[in-house]
Amino acid sequence: MEKKNVSFIYLAITLIIMTFSMRATNNMIITTVPLLAKIDLGFSSFFVGIISAVIYLFTFTVTFYVNPRINARLRRQLFIGANFAILFSLIAYYFTNGIAIWGISALAGLAYGIMMPNLITSSTLLKDQKERERLISLYSVGLSLSLILGPTIEDYILTFVSYRDVFLLFIPIVIAGVIVSTMIKFPHTKNETRANVMKNDGLRASLLTITTYNIPFAALSIFLTLYAIARFHVSGAVAYSPYIYFFSISFLTRILLTIHPLKHIKLPLLFSIMITGFALIMFPFLTTFTSFLLLMMLLGIPHGSIFPMSTIMIARGTSVEQRSAANSYFMAYNNILFMVIPLAFGYIVKFIGYEYSFLILIAPVILSAVALFKIYGSNTTIFISNLKKVPPNAISGKKNDL
Repeated sequence: MEKKNVSFIYLAITLIIMTFSMRATNNMIITTVPLLAKIDLGFSSFFVGIISAVIYLFTFTVTFYVNPRINARLRRQLFIGANFAILFSLIAYYFTNGIAIWGISALAGLAYGIMMPNLITSSTLLKDQKERERLISLYSVGLSLSLILGPTIEDYILTFVSYRDVFLLFIPIVIAGVIVSTMIKFPHTKNETRANVMKNDGLRASLLTITTYNIPFAALSIFLTLYAIARFHVSGAVAYSPYIYFFSISFLTRILLTIHPLKHIKLPLLFSIMITGFALIMFPFLTTFTSFLLLMMLLGIPHGSIFPMSTIMIARGTSVEQRSAANSYFMAYNNILFMVIPLAFGYIVKFIGYEYSFLILIAPVILSAVALFKIYGSNTTIFISNLKKVPPNAISGKKNDL
């Protein structure tokens, strides 16, 4: 086997294990801490919302203010330390009380603020552009896989353990991440910079791109089950099932992008945005739970495609020196969306109901899409792959370079 292929396989295996460990545990914490706070600790609904926001707030703080300002060597040390912090957090959540849970949630948020942007960066540093974009898609596959298997594992173990016990039973997954984190080495880029990164076309285009999907997804991730119960009068367990179909289609879409990386991404991106808009328009007209399932499967296509295309834009539009800061700002922006959109959506629902609340989300989707194609539509660096062009200071993909 060629050395080039061995390097890619090594990177792919370590990346997929690390991604699964990070995202499966992150999703478990985000979804289980509110249940622990409400059922075991007796928090009011208001404070349940606040404790959830604390995790996102501290993740945002690190991704926006800390990660872009530290060098690669310290960032790698913090990355490994963050995995140990999550391991400690799971044990601490098991023993927590109504006071300690706030500090533990802040620590978990800080840890994920280090892990998430740096894991994206580690998937974008191969010299060969086609392999680099294949690795980005593979990272996205790991995210989707964790969002399918993680909830499945939790759903199974909750049949015979308490919410506190769930944290302990996820420890083996975190230990795998702790071990692999020591194998993911960062490139020794001496001149990393965050100067003018916010003005970079690749980053700005990626922010507009991810806005076209994460605004509706931020609302769906919180209110999908509640909508299904209210509209179709199904049980809570049945109402949760659309996530399975949704993430499965997303997973298959990302597998396809991994096998066949996109050279031109403008038309596939436009197609994905149109699917999102069509789905939002259809919400007021759904009459059966089956039609809702089909619509969620359709939405799995843009969920599977838009995130990897956004990160590919950053990889194409930035140099290695800029990339860590760009990915940090990208993740910080996503955290803002997931803090703000559910609050705004929940407020609007009180006045016009779920169906029309989803419908009006088409407005920011359209505005973001129009701005994206009007401002950056002719930018061939972002939208068209140039496999012969090597980004400045890109690494070769050899194991010793990582």
